[in-house]
Amino acid sequence: MTPRPTKIALVAVLATTAGALAAVVQLQLGGALQADELAPIFWLLTALFAVRVAGQVLVALRSPSWLPPMDHWNLVPYRVLLPVQLVILGVMTWIDASFSATADPPVDRSQAFGWLLVAFSAVYAGAMIVRYIVRMRRRPETRWFGGTIPIVFHLVLATYLYALGSFHVGS
Repeated sequence: MTPRPTKIALVAVLATTAGALAAVVQLQLGGALQADELAPIFWLLTALFAVRVAGQVLVALRSPSWLPPMDHWNLVPYRVLLPVQLVILGVMTWIDASFSATADPPVDRSQAFGWLLVAFSAVYAGAMIVRYIVRMRRRPETRWFGGTIPIVFHLVLATYLYALGSFHVGS
């Protein structure tokens, strides 16, 4: 059973992620995306992912009752997952800082790279939706929130990749 505070947090993360995605799409409607426009969105998505990593560390060390047990958090062994998550956070932070440092693009835009990221983010998000549907069909007793922590935060990462790809496509 997923604790109530976790359910509330997951809904808040989904709503915030949807808002970030909507903001990127709205900015796209105004023309090519600018680094300084995207920086706050990147920081927000990075902070959400950092909360996930911190929550998982907390569960591993303390197992608070207001968070679900470790088996709700991942499919990959934690000793492998944590270093990968820290690398992802490091790369995200580097990108965020690059976009924040200047109004000029922090990297040369590449439409081909951008379209690759946009396509990958769509497939990634789609796979997470399928994963959710399959999980809920296999384990109806866990509906709506059981085992959804990884799915929700993969959607955060997919949104981040969409925003980054959209920046490159907008050249």
